[in-house]
Amino acid sequence: MKKEMYFIADTHFGHENIIAYENRPFDTVEEMDRVMIENWNTVVKAEDEVFVLGDFSFYGKDRTTEICRKLNGRKIFVMGNHDTNEPDYYKECGFQQVNPYPIIIDEFWMLSHEPLYINSNMPYANLYGHVHSNPIYADYSKQSFCACVERIDYTPISFSNIKQLMKVES
Repeated sequence: MKKEMYFIADTHFGHENIIAYENRPFDTVEEMDRVMIENWNTVVKAEDEVFVLGDFSFYGKDRTTEICRKLNGRKIFVMGNHDTNEPDYYKECGFQQVNPYPIIIDEFWMLSHEPLYINSNMPYANLYGHVHSNPIYADYSKQSFCACVERIDYTPISFSNIKQLMKVES
């Protein structure tokens, strides 16, 4: 079976105030957490890889670990501004790889929590989070894609779908 690659940012598990801040369609933090876990496991299979682009959980270690271990796939974490613990903390919670800084995959894709500067003369594209539903940032362009949950229906989005939306050759 072929493994897929997925992306998601800014889940903010356990962050009650994010519901009001970002007009998330949930009545309670428990509903938000449950729906995002269900959405994740509906699309992501055990063999898949998921890049989490920051701000994963506002819970303490036990509950963060519980949630992380409920989620399908091999999870790779690019830490965000709210992820203030050491990388080993997140590995202990269930992430297979934790990166405190942006990373590059496939020699072209820069993965970061906050958007990085990109111009049309650069040979890179940026997948990022952090900006939630801020209308100043486009959902995607030829060189960028915002993977904030508010923009991807609270569900990890596949790399192939991202490339299709951005009209990038695979």
